Amino acid sequence: MAKTRIVFALYPGVTHLDFTGPHQVLVRTPESEVVAASLGGIDIEAEGLTFSNLADLAAIDRCDVLCIPGGFGTTAAIHDEAFMAQIRRLGAGATYLTSVCTGSLILGAAGFLRGRRAATHWAWRGELPAFGATVGEERVVRDGNVITGGGVTAGIDFALVLLEELAGRDYAEAIQLGLEYAPAPPFESGRPELARPEVLQVVQSRMAAGGAARAAATAEAAAKLARA
Repeated sequence: MAKTRIVFALYPGVTHLDFTGPHQVLVRTPESEVVAASLGGIDIEAEGLTFSNLADLAAIDRCDVLCIPGGFGTTAAIHDEAFMAQIRRLGAGATYLTSVCTGSLILGAAGFLRGRRAATHWAWRGELPAFGATVGEERVVRDGNVITGGGVTAGIDFALVLLEELAGRDYAEAIQLGLEYAPAPPFESGRPELARPEVLQVVQSRMAAGGAARAAATAEAAAKLARA
């Protein structure tokens, strides 16, 4: 019996927890092969960490699960036709199409979110409808074979949902317990509706810096999809 192949597609500017959070969970999937890959197998720098010994996306013939993390590099990734070609190729044959944070925008740009509900980081939800997607505000959104997580830390929740699908609830719960995943944050400010207004304003200002470029990339990718 072939192993379940889970491929994480990495790119420059990825947020490392978007990748490492789900990887920590999914690497424990029984009878699985978890592959971290980049275009050309190049090393990927992510906020001071460097991921090396990566597989070449173009050399991977197939996968059962395609997972795309998010990050501030999403905008450039959407513009990278060579990268997007591999996402479309692998995604076309995958059993599950998945993402964390703004990775869902890459799924959308590849044409996989038309008519689907999907999650992304709260600051970028407005970009999803351009790809024909309906915005889901939950931390994890499932629509058929598309399973998407919200911003960054939601990747762990997403991975547990996917693990339940792949290995059953009992197994997923055991992994959660083994990882002692029992969130108890010191502040109630993890979502915009919970944060104090002054905190929300600061974060929104930070996010706005790359907003125009990301919106332009989304519009360009959506126009390409419409012409396809």
